[in-house]
Parts: sequence; structure tokens; C-alpha cells
Amino acid sequence: MDLDALKRRREARQREIRRRRLTAMSLLLVVVAVVAAVATALTQSSSGGSPGTASRSTSASGVRDGSHSTSLATTSKLHTGPPGTVPIPILMYHVIAAPPPGAPFPGLYVQPAEFTEQIQALKRAGWHAVTLDQAEAYWRHGVSLGAGKPIVLSFDNGYQSQYSRALPTLRRLGWVGVENIQLSGLPPSQGGLGSEEIRNLVAAGWELDTQGMSHASLISLNAEQLRYQIVNARQILQQRYHVPVNWFCYPSGLYDPTVVAAVKAAGYTGSTTVVPGWAHPHDDPYRLHRLRVLGGTTGQQLLTLLAGARTAPPAPQSFTTP
Repeated sequence: MDLDALKRRREARQREIRRRRLTAMSLLLVVVAVVAAVATALTQSSSGGSPGTASRSTSASGVRDGSHSTSLATTSKLHTGPPGTVPIPILMYHVIAAPPPGAPFPGLYVQPAEFTEQIQALKRAGWHAVTLDQAEAYWRHGVSLGAGKPIVLSFDNGYQSQYSRALPTLRRLGWVGVENIQLSGLPPSQGGLGSEEIRNLVAAGWELDTQGMSHASLISLNAEQLRYQIVNARQILQQRYHVPVNWFCYPSGLYDPTVVAAVKAAGYTGSTTVVPGWAHPHDDPYRLHRLRVLGGTTGQQLLTLLAGARTAPPAPQSFTTP
């Protein structure tokens, strides 16, 4: 065989080898693509996602990354059961400190030792603290609140002592509170919470809700002023602290149908009053009752207050308390 023939045969063999390699590589790429597609479909199915939709993680507080409006009740729908039927008391605290001389409302000052005694009495009696979001998830979707008797500990206005005194006491038990913050009128120089302290409360598992921008008397405001107090407060807190802010607390307990309608329109889940009593699952969520805890209340007296308020008829709305 001459050299030209050998050269042609060698070139033909090399072309055949290259063709086979390309064919094998193409088949391999097809297999990889099929495996990847199956894995993606299985992942989306297990996470509840839809094709082409990226899933986002949900934190323990029920807030999805990149979203400020998803409540615990919404994110817990995978764990639903029969709606809860047990009423839950909501306690109302203000300042956890001794009242200074000349304080206009000295009864709103619960001294630290009294507060500690009250919390210890609640613990011994089988109570444990939950948030309003958790209570709503239980009432609407049957989400378990764990063993024991649930109770909500709410703190109004945003006094610094709620961070320095209440937080350490509750944290020792693994309990949380609900902070009804007002955004102005109570700066740190006047005993109010600073931004870093609020962030620390949220990091400790506390729920952040609001009493509006300035604790104004809402029943005397026009539509634009109501929006400023109710809508702006929620938006600012959501953007600043990345939390849902699902609950509104009526300043001084003052509200009327116009105020309630404004709170609903702003997207709040509900709101709390100063009307004494327990909060019930079938109550109007925008008129939930609370029990004010006054200075001088012993642990046993608090337990007695809880027992008596469960069955007592609701008291009429007061328009004179802070």
C-alpha cells in the first residue's frame, strides 16, 4: 500500500474517533440535563413551590426573607388542625420601675421585684408566654402553642425599662413579650427605647407591634392624620426592623368605627384595647380585651385577677386611662 493510501486511512480513523467522542459527550449532556430537571421538580414539589418560582426561606418569627407582611399564621398553614377554642389573657404593662415623685399615673409603674414575682407566680401556675401572632395562628389554624396555659405579655409605649428590666426576667424562662411601640414622643432621653434596644428585643423573639406614630388620640383625627398614625407607623417599623407588625394597640384605649376601619384598611391582623377581660377566639380581632397590671400587685393577686376576669362580663370602654 502506498503512503498516500496509509495517510488517507489514518485520517479517516481519526475522524471516526472524533465523531464517536462527540456523540458520547452529547449523550452525557442529555443525561445530566434530564437528571437536573427531575431534581428541580422534586425540590419544588417538596417545598410547595411552582415551576419557575424561587423558594424563599422562612424564619422562626414567620417572616419570609424579602417580605414584611407574612404572619406566623400564614407560614404555619402546613401544620394546621382544628381552630383553637381556648381563650387567652393578654396582660398590659407599662413601666417596670419605681414611680418617680410626681408621676401622673403612678399605678402604671410596676417595680422590678414585683414584676419578677408576678412572672414566677405565672410560671408556677402553669402559664407560658406567647405572642399575638402565635395566638392568632392557634385560633385560626390550630397551630399548637405547646404544653401549659398560654398568656400574652404586652408592653405599651416603648419604655426603656421594658428592655432593661422585663427582657432579662422573661429571657431566663425562655419567654417573650409583645412590644407596642410608639415611634415619637418617648425618646431615649425620656426613658424610651432606642433603635438598637428594639432590634435586640426582636432578636430575643419579642413581637413588635405599634401604638402609632405619637400615641395620639385617634378619635379626634381626620382621614389623613389617621393614615399618618396608623399606616406610616407600620410601614416605618416594617422597613426599619424587617418584622410584620400585624397588631395595632389603640392609644389610651380610644377608638370608634372610623378608627377600626382605618386599622383594618392598613392591613393589621387585629388590635388590642384596654377593656378588661380575656381575649376569645370568636371575639372581634380588632377589639381584643386586655388586663392592666398595676403597681403593688403581688404574684398571687395577679393569679386571682386572671381567674376572676375569665368569667366576668366585659367592662364598658374607658376613655380616660393612659
